[in-house]
Amino acid sequence: MGLKIRRVVTGHDAAGRAVVVKDEICANLVSRRPKHQSCVIWSTESVPADLSDVSDGAARAIATSLPNGTVFRIVEYQPGVAPRNHRTESIDYAVVLSGEIDMELDEGCVAHLRAGDVLVQQGTIHNWVNRGSEPCIIAFVLIAAKPVLHAVG
Repeated sequence: MGLKIRRVVTGHDAAGRAVVVKDEICANLVSRRPKHQSCVIWSTESVPADLSDVSDGAARAIATSLPNGTVFRIVEYQPGVAPRNHRTESIDYAVVLSGEIDMELDEGCVAHLRAGDVLVQQGTIHNWVNRGSEPCIIAFVLIAAKPVLHAVG
């Protein structure tokens, strides 16, 4: 697996001028299961974000999402990626950058996504399955959300 993402981050210098503060290849690669790799591009600890915070948003310790913040992550799913059914307490925006993938939901519901497709994930339990022959790369933005409440009846 060879996820190589160039990360360019802007900010301000001491005089308040706009500058590039980071221009690098992401080094914080994580694999949470076989045939999976991800890189956090940026995160914030709050919504709205504090633009005065000069810490590197990619350096925070993050599980999947942040309880009151945001996470911008690029993920590569290789063919045959190990399953991981999960739910995030966030609203997730996803853009499939390359490849194809199936998102499995409850009761056999499947959404097949291809390069260029977008997804709005609203706290549903899901699993990513790459049944193809090429890696699938997806850009995700996760924004903290209130938990899903289900009516009982």
